[in-house]
Amino acid sequence: MTARLKALQDKIIKIKEPSRDAVSDTASVEATVKDIIANVRARGDAAVRDYSMAFDKTAPEHFEVSQEERLKAVADLDPQTRADTEFAIARVKAFAEAQLATILPLEIETLPGLHLGHRVIPVEVVGAYVPGGRYPILSAPVMTIVPAKVAGCDQIVACLPPNAHPAMIAGCHLSGADRIFRVGGAQAIAAMAYGTETIPAADKIVGPGNAFVNEAKRQVFGQVGIDQLAGPSEIFIVADETGNAAMIATDMLAQAEHDIRTRVGLITTDKALAEAVLKEVSRQLETLPTADVAGAAWRDYGEITLCADEATMLSYSDYIAAEHLQVHTRDAQATAKKLRNYGSLFIGELASVVYSDKCCGTNHTLPTMAAGRYTGGLWVGSYVKICTHQWLDERGVAAVAPPAIRQSATEGMEGHRRAAAFRLQN
Repeated sequence: MTARLKALQDKIIKIKEPSRDAVSDTASVEATVKDIIANVRARGDAAVRDYSMAFDKTAPEHFEVSQEERLKAVADLDPQTRADTEFAIARVKAFAEAQLATILPLEIETLPGLHLGHRVIPVEVVGAYVPGGRYPILSAPVMTIVPAKVAGCDQIVACLPPNAHPAMIAGCHLSGADRIFRVGGAQAIAAMAYGTETIPAADKIVGPGNAFVNEAKRQVFGQVGIDQLAGPSEIFIVADETGNAAMIATDMLAQAEHDIRTRVGLITTDKALAEAVLKEVSRQLETLPTADVAGAAWRDYGEITLCADEATMLSYSDYIAAEHLQVHTRDAQATAKKLRNYGSLFIGELASVVYSDKCCGTNHTLPTMAAGRYTGGLWVGSYVKICTHQWLDERGVAAVAPPAIRQSATEGMEGHRRAAAFRLQN
C-alpha cells in the first residue's frame, strides 16, 4: 500500500473491489519483444514478413498500401461512415489548431545585450501506430495523424495490422497519412524505430496498442521519442448524491467493452448511489451484447469506493489518476476545479467519454496506470519541439562572463573558465 492510499484508508469503504491487480507480469512479453526488435533491426523487411506470418497469419506481398488501394478504401466506405469520419477529423483539427495557436515562439532581452528565446519546431518524421484490436476503432487514426498534420510534421507514416478493417486504411488516408503500411505489432514499432528497406525510420512514434506494442515502444525509447506507455483503458466517475445510477453504469460498461482488462470505477460520497450502481451494472450486463468483455472487465477490475466526504473523494480520485474521469456532482464545474490528476476530464453528466473517444475534438490517446499524475495525453504539442536559442552582444558578455568564469574556477573546470574568459579578452 502506498503512503498516499494509507492516508485515505480510514475514510474509504470498498463497496466493490477489483479481484485482480491491473499490473500484470510482463517478463515473457519483454523477452519476446526484445528478440523481435533485434531481428527486425538486423534483417529488416524479411523479419517483418516472418513475424507477420507468425502473429497475423498473413503477410501482404507489398507492405505499403498503394495510392489506388487507399482511394478504393475511401470509395468503399459507407457514405454515412465517411461523413462521420470527416466530422471527427474536422473537430480534432479545429481543436488542434486552437491548441497550436497557444504555443508561441519567444524572443526576450533579459539583460542589455543578452537575448534568449525559443522556436516551435515540428518533429520531422512521425510514426503513427494504428491498432487493430477487438473492434475497428475508426477514430484511432484521426487522433494520431490529424494533430501531426496540424503541427506541420514533414512526413507521417502509419502502420496498422495487415488484417485491419479496410475502413481503418480509409481513416489513415483521410486523416492525412503520407505513407501507410500493413504491418502490426511489435515488429511495426521496431520497423518505425530503426527503418527497413521499405519502412522509413521515424523520429517519434505515437499511438496505443497491445502489451507487445507497448513494450516495444518502451524498449525503443531513446532511439526514438514516444508519446507514452499506455495500459488498458480506464474510466472512473466521481459523484455525489445527485448522480444517476443508470447513466453511471451505462458509461462504465461502455468503456469496459474495450477490453477484459479495462479498469472501471465509481468514487462517491453517497452509499445509496454506490449500491444502486452496483445493482444497475448487473442489470445492464444481462442485455449488453458485449457483456462477455465488459462483464469480465467489471468482475476483475471494477470497483466502487465510498468516501467519507468530498475531500476524501477528490483525494482518492487524484490517487487513482484515471485515464478518463467523469464528474457527476451538483456543481460539476466547481468540483472539476479541485481535481488535478487525470488524463482527460468530462465535466457534468452531458459530457460522456464516448464523445471524446469518437469525435468531439479532444484526443482519446491518454495516460493510464496513474501516469496522469505527471503527464497529459496526446495533443498537438506532442508533435513539436520547443528549442531554445541565445545570442549576445558585448554588453551581454560583460554581464554573464564574470560569474561564469568564477563558477568554472570553483568547479575546477579550467577549459570552461578559459572559454568564458576568451570573449572578454578579445
